[in-house]
Amino acid sequence: MRYFESHAHYDDGRFGKDLPSVINACKEAGVEYIINAGADLSSSKKGIKLAAQYDFIYATIGVHPHSAKTLSEDSFCDLENLVKSPKVVAIGEIGLDFHYDHSPRDIQKKWFIRQMELAKACNLPAIIHSREASEETFNIVKNANLSDREGLGAGVVHCYSGSYEMAVKYAELGYFIGIAGPVTYKNAKKLVETVKKIPIERILIETDCPYLSPEPFRGKRNDSQNLKYICEKISEIKQITVEKTAEITLENGKKLFDIK
Repeated sequence: MRYFESHAHYDDGRFGKDLPSVINACKEAGVEYIINAGADLSSSKKGIKLAAQYDFIYATIGVHPHSAKTLSEDSFCDLENLVKSPKVVAIGEIGLDFHYDHSPRDIQKKWFIRQMELAKACNLPAIIHSREASEETFNIVKNANLSDREGLGAGVVHCYSGSYEMAVKYAELGYFIGIAGPVTYKNAKKLVETVKKIPIERILIETDCPYLSPEPFRGKRNDSQNLKYICEKISEIKQITVEKTAEITLENGKKLFDIK
């Protein structure tokens, strides 16, 4: 089985003591590609270094809504310069988070819009974070009008938690839907409905590690070896083989991030 990890945070300090062994274990478990998602300038730079170190890791650069308040025109210039780095394949993760409100909402919106403009200018896909800001996030994404990049896709709404109806709207704009560990949780009825109804050709799998471990490891540090549990759950919901789910989501990931 071969898997595409569409969203991970291996720059996180929780991997500080055993990162090489974890990454090697993921490779041995069939994880063929890993997208390491930036969440601020520091993690974006660390992701770029990881991508240079491992041939199957790629990096994205962006500032998460939690850290939007740290951005300035000068630091945004630094972000723009990071785009030029080899193996940077997307802008993200970016978006809105009205659950925690670690940054003021107007500041979140300002820098989300600016980073979407950067994605458009660079013809790169965007990795979208949306929590308790469904309509506001969608409106900014829609207005940004990112290119579908000749069928490759405009981006992905990562760790999707919205409604099936909203997922359809994103798919119509050329976005993929990122399915993570919560799909295995008992209270995931809304997410299960989305997975059931959205075409498999619009789904990416992700761990968002070290967060959101699937069952049976909920509460423990997550890593890409656990993609198989997400894959198994999607297969169960869609009543297709695990092999087919892994194969199609692998091809979806390669397409979106334009990995040959």
